[in-house]
Amino acid sequence: MTRVLTALLGFSALTAPAAAAEPTVAELQRQIDELKAMVQELKAAQRGTAAAPPVTAAAPPATAAPARAVAAAPPAPAVQHAAADVPSPKGKAWYERLTLRGYTQMRLNAIVSGDRTAPAGVSRLRSVQDSGITDQNNFSLRRVRLVLQGDLGDNVSLYLQPDFATVVNNQSANERREGFGQLRDAYVDLHWGQDDEFRLRFGQSKVPFGWENLQSSSNRLALDRTDAINSATPGERDLGIVAYYTPAHVSRIWKRLDKSGQKLFGNYGAFGLALYNGQGIARTETNNNLMTVAMATWPFELDGLGSAFAGQVVEIGGSAMLNKYQPELRSGGVSATSFDDNRVVVHAMLYPQPFGIQAEWTWGRGPEFDQPTNRIATKSLNGGYIQSMFRVKHSPLGAFMPFARWQYYRGGWKSGLNAPRLETDEIEFGVEFQPIKPLELTLSYSHMKRREADERRSGQAEGDLIRAQVQFNY
Repeated sequence: MTRVLTALLGFSALTAPAAAAEPTVAELQRQIDELKAMVQELKAAQRGTAAAPPVTAAAPPATAAPARAVAAAPPAPAVQHAAADVPSPKGKAWYERLTLRGYTQMRLNAIVSGDRTAPAGVSRLRSVQDSGITDQNNFSLRRVRLVLQGDLGDNVSLYLQPDFATVVNNQSANERREGFGQLRDAYVDLHWGQDDEFRLRFGQSKVPFGWENLQSSSNRLALDRTDAINSATPGERDLGIVAYYTPAHVSRIWKRLDKSGQKLFGNYGAFGLALYNGQGIARTETNNNLMTVAMATWPFELDGLGSAFAGQVVEIGGSAMLNKYQPELRSGGVSATSFDDNRVVVHAMLYPQPFGIQAEWTWGRGPEFDQPTNRIATKSLNGGYIQSMFRVKHSPLGAFMPFARWQYYRGGWKSGLNAPRLETDEIEFGVEFQPIKPLELTLSYSHMKRREADERRSGQAEGDLIRAQVQFNY
């Protein structure tokens, strides 16, 4: 290091503005070489000091100068393993794990021929599935839904869904008011097991009776549910507790179908057992009886039947319901009598790849207004539907799916005033377009024969209906 200091002093003397003689080129080259050597020694000293133990007070005085030179050098690089000591990011808070989504459906219904109106006591062309089917209606909002859902913990999830297209009657001289909010779903799930095989659901949720009832209206191909299947649970929901079990094998099939764009009914379990109040959605419980519902459904992969069936899935199942129901009376309040409301339903589905077929049928006994005796009684009911569809995944207009559906029902509509009798015969043809994921357009034609849901009117109204719906997904 002494030689380094001497070189520095010599270089300073050469460059100072003194009266000394002009240095030669050889002397300047020598000084430059010495400066290069000095830099190399400083770098070596820095590396050696970083690896050596700290200098103690007892160190020889000869090391003092190098120690000061090292101290003036830049700090040594940080230890490479310091990142290992940084704590891992904390998990998200429960409110950061919630998501918000929804959909809106705007409809146009037009009765092009038939019984738009009728004299008193005679049925008009109306539907319990869509109150927008009238003789003086144009556009309507069928559904305006928002869904808040997510995990509250490792084994607890939340689902909350209001609808802002609910209709309220008798607000002003019997006039309807639209656009009210109503709670549709409000429940929490406890889930555990491989792929959450087991679920225990508490709150207001869909009743596992009928494949079509469980399928979301945002996924359903036809615009409305059928009268026969929906008559068991108008509004599809009730307040209670449900236990679901879905084996990993079934979850795998449903996930594959969902990924391919199939319209599923949602994961409501391959097996379900439920207890509900039994009076229906947004209605106060009026007796101490619980509605009991059991469901089973199972998908079968048909790949083993040959290459022609590769990817095809058939699903079959059924549900059963035991209940006591008190209908709402036209005179006010609910019936003092609890009527038997017991039913079974079976379903079968061949998922469209590209052709598919879907069918359900129900039998049972439930409350129905009996006109000869002018009172409500427990009477038999039956009905169902068959629907065919063809799926086109790619076209210049985007994905589209034409369909045809026939439905039939004879029985009571328990959620109507005095549980009126329905007599429904309908055939419907339609097509759903999805040019982009956020937008769906459905066009349909229906030929209807329907008895109006009013015990004061009789007979079947008949007519033709053109309908269109735009659905926005967000």
